[in-house]
Amino acid sequence: MFMKDIMIVKRNGNLEKFDPERVRKAVRASAERVMVDLTDDAMNKIVNKVVELLETQTSNPTVEQVHSCCEVALETINPLVAKSYREYRDYKKDIVHILDEVYKKSQVITYIGDKDCANMDSALVTTQRCLIYNSLNKELYKKFFLTSAEIEACKDGYIYIHDMSARRDTMNCCLFDIANVLKDGFEMSNIWYTEPKTLQTAFNVIGDVTINTTAMQYGGFTLPEIDTVLKKYAKKSYDMYYKEYLDIKGKEYVSEAEDYAWKKTVRECEQGYQGFEYKLNTVSSSRGDYPFVTLTFGVDKDKFAVMITKTILDVHRRGQGKKGFKRPTVFPKLVFLYDKKVHGKGGCLRDSFLTAIKCSEKTMYPDYLSLSGEGYVPEMYKKYGRIVSPMGCRAFLSPWYEKGGMEPADKNDKPVFVGRFNIGAISLHLPMILAKAREEQKDFYEVLDYYLEMIRKIHIRTYRYLAKRKASTNPLAYCQGGFYGGNLKPDESIEPILKSSTASFGITALNELQVLYNGKSIVEDGQFALDVMKYINKKTTEFKNEDHILYAIYGTPAESLCGLQIKQFRKKYGVIPGVSSREYVSNSFHCGVWEDITGIEKQDLEDRFWELFKGGRIQYVRYNLSYNTKAMITYVERAMDKGFYEGVNLSLAYCNNCGHEELDMDVCPKCGSSDLTKIDRMNGYLSYSRVHGDTMLSSAKMTEISERKSM
Repeated sequence: MFMKDIMIVKRNGNLEKFDPERVRKAVRASAERVMVDLTDDAMNKIVNKVVELLETQTSNPTVEQVHSCCEVALETINPLVAKSYREYRDYKKDIVHILDEVYKKSQVITYIGDKDCANMDSALVTTQRCLIYNSLNKELYKKFFLTSAEIEACKDGYIYIHDMSARRDTMNCCLFDIANVLKDGFEMSNIWYTEPKTLQTAFNVIGDVTINTTAMQYGGFTLPEIDTVLKKYAKKSYDMYYKEYLDIKGKEYVSEAEDYAWKKTVRECEQGYQGFEYKLNTVSSSRGDYPFVTLTFGVDKDKFAVMITKTILDVHRRGQGKKGFKRPTVFPKLVFLYDKKVHGKGGCLRDSFLTAIKCSEKTMYPDYLSLSGEGYVPEMYKKYGRIVSPMGCRAFLSPWYEKGGMEPADKNDKPVFVGRFNIGAISLHLPMILAKAREEQKDFYEVLDYYLEMIRKIHIRTYRYLAKRKASTNPLAYCQGGFYGGNLKPDESIEPILKSSTASFGITALNELQVLYNGKSIVEDGQFALDVMKYINKKTTEFKNEDHILYAIYGTPAESLCGLQIKQFRKKYGVIPGVSSREYVSNSFHCGVWEDITGIEKQDLEDRFWELFKGGRIQYVRYNLSYNTKAMITYVERAMDKGFYEGVNLSLAYCNNCGHEELDMDVCPKCGSSDLTKIDRMNGYLSYSRVHGDTMLSSAKMTEISERKSM
């Protein structure tokens, strides 16, 4: 009910009667952008407040004055919606600045390149297009999703929001349920795929699914327990060849038929996996990168599963390329599932483990995941028979129970891991936070709480935002069964699937935190770093119980971030020896790569932090062993007893001129060429540190690689 008609002066000077419905529409749109549902009562209060303010004007109000009244009214009801309204209102002014920033970045990408991500080749036109789009999407994310305080925290470097270019569109790392997708056939891009009838066809189809689906997300894409998935198709191929032989030679040639069928099936596996490797390393996804795919395998005792395990390892060990110049591929990442009962001395699958070691000493892969040591992952396997495969290089899911959700409903309730995913990581820069607390003479934990709460709020908004996305945005995952509960109709929201996802609080530079605290590294001390991580675990557990979101603690594998955080720290707090004096920060809870310690010492030092990073961790040591197989077995089995996810670290080098292979070479000793291809461990995964004289890595990461002693 209005006291009088209110006439608004439009921008062209004409008068127009005030329409409260236009206010409702604008406010509703602003609320939707930040995933806020305003009640009818709240909406009425906002409109009434706007009218009240307009009626106090001594003359006909302008459109700008109406906007100002709306902002004032919104601030009293919901400040977040007020911010959304204000930013959208001002976007025409800001869009010029945004486009200017994107244009500058596009020029750098086009003519210089971009080395923020090791598995994106910015020399390619397709990748350049994606990188330029990512730059725009990142700016829009900051503009319309973050608060001014969050933007400032990112700019200064107290927190780092990973993958800002993609995190509003989709989810992060996952354990894709490829077995469920393949079963009985599926639809992809409006084409029906029948379930594979042979092993080689299964490899081809899985490759197609992988290229398609990895483009619908960001981060790591894991196909868990691939030997178990593929064994049924290996059996189909075997049965086909067995029948084929008997049909030709006669039913009395049973033993010859068995031998023929086995050899043909093994050959199919070799060719199928070789084709899979070629596809992942030569066909970039539509997001512009080579898909970061992980395969886990090795614990299934079925004879076909064992054959698949050994074949994958043998093909990967031999490498790809022309004769005399073969080298290993960097994708997929291979993870060997280790159970001491079957892989230890005298175990029925000991030979599979030794085949894996033989592959690792040549290519660094596979990494090894303990299912029988101590800690969270072995506990899930020993208690429930469920394997917690890593998502990409180091991310792990928290348990989600079939009946009880976050907690088991009863003693028979079991956790689900396959088909689940993460919605993104946001990392704390702990040395920055300690430096800020000291500068402002505040308690460290008080300042830490502020940034923990900030990350928490971003995760909640991300969860609510993604919950309204439609299943049609990722059909294989949400509609065709790739994700847990992923049998939705295309127009349904993905909220039911989202409830089992995790959201990560990342940690970098734990070593530098300890140095800043008392001048000692985590090799020399580490107690303060431990206390901080226990506190963060306690706080995120509280958040989890209050928000009903599976928060996880993630040891951040800083790639370009390792150099960015140094620049940010120096800008605010200068150069401090041992904290910001190098060109990079240490990754997660790892000892400094420059530390002159043995692999055994490094394992023991990092063991203290292992169970405090359940949402993302890997342990690796530098194997300066000159292919000493016995020593490598000792290191790996020691890590397996501890319950680690262990990476073998070498520095592989290949001469492009004569084909000579040697560890750590920078100039070929045989022909004198410096035209080398080098493969180094980035963090939890491998990347090219040199390709024909150039590198795909940032300068900070290259500096870190050059200083490695313990890693």
